[in-house]
Amino acid sequence: MSTVNFDDVKDKFIQADVEGKIEIYTTTQGLTVEQFKELLKHFPLQHLEKLERAMG
Repeated sequence: MSTVNFDDVKDKFIQADVEGKIEIYTTTQGLTVEQFKELLKHFPLQHLEKLERAMG
């Protein structure tokens, strides 16, 4: 099992569009709760419902 490079994931997340952010957030494994919270800081809150549905 390879270790996730959080800095790489975070950089891709920040640069991605909303759909890309949702894809990264819902498919990346091996992150800690704190790392997921860090990603959420860079997610546009007006689209939070989309993310919640994707995780649903």
